[in-house]
Amino acid sequence: MKKSLFISTLAAAGMAAGFASAGTLQDVQAAGVLKCGTGTGQVGFSAPDANGYWEGIDVAVCRAIAAAVLNDKDAVEFVPLTSKVRFSSLTSGEVDLLSRTTTWTFSRDVDLALTFVGINYYDGQGFMVPTDLGVSSALELDGATICIQTGTTTELNLADYFRSNGMSFEPVPIDTTAEAQASYIAGACDVYTTDSSALASARSSFENPDDHVILPEIISKEPLGPLVRHGDDQWADVVRWVMNALIAAEELGITSANLETLAAGTNNPEINRFMGTEGNLGEMLGLDADWAARAISAGGNYGEIFESTIGESTPIGLARGLNAQWTQGGLMYSPPFR
Repeated sequence: MKKSLFISTLAAAGMAAGFASAGTLQDVQAAGVLKCGTGTGQVGFSAPDANGYWEGIDVAVCRAIAAAVLNDKDAVEFVPLTSKVRFSSLTSGEVDLLSRTTTWTFSRDVDLALTFVGINYYDGQGFMVPTDLGVSSALELDGATICIQTGTTTELNLADYFRSNGMSFEPVPIDTTAEAQASYIAGACDVYTTDSSALASARSSFENPDDHVILPEIISKEPLGPLVRHGDDQWADVVRWVMNALIAAEELGITSANLETLAAGTNNPEINRFMGTEGNLGEMLGLDADWAARAISAGGNYGEIFESTIGESTPIGLARGLNAQWTQGGLMYSPPFR
């Protein structure tokens, strides 16, 4: 009996090892394309332009990974996913990773068996109302109708906030960002609630942005970032360290403009390891020495990506805030490249 149990245990361990050795990196390289699950259209984060070319801060992550792994930032198939199907599409293998304004939570990490590999935007849930509603605080929204995207942490946060403040609301459920914005503009709800960055994105696209105000309250923590399936540690490492490369490059002063110069070698050992002129970091990931340089060449470092997609010079106009480098009072921080 004990021998049988021992054999069964070994068999189970072997199965677990099989799952752990899954080869998404090899699959992507063999296919020559990265399948990236993204949003259904949120300007600044993930949306196609007038010519169908995908852009945004989440899109930039996918392009950086494709550049690092496939030497081609455009070797990406973007798969628009609603909140309802995003996790099942990842676990089923329809996409190789999810880069879609997704909040890192305990249950998603543990219960859904997904692996978050970093944070590319620190956010929080807010509220937007028509200016002529005359509301200046979320505490004045008792009895309001609220457009809310189903299958999101937004639903739970909203219920908690209203209950804790002794208020009631009438939900107007919607499935996609486009539907939410259309319903709000059409007057189907008094309030639109979602991540504050998404509210800024939506407001910038309205015909008359000044007719809408984002209220001051932030009612949740929403650390947004890419995620992969559990059990494929090599692929998780690749995605994680490409993300870290974007963040570290900004801190180290590595930009899309000086890559070639720095590739010749510097007096900074960490920059040299990062650029692949010293050490074997690429080999540890199963990539070549230039992987990080290619990731930066795809769209610049994290700061360059932020400013070109959602920064203060864009119609969305977001300040860095928590998303500044740790040396500038923000939370953006990469472990060392050594």
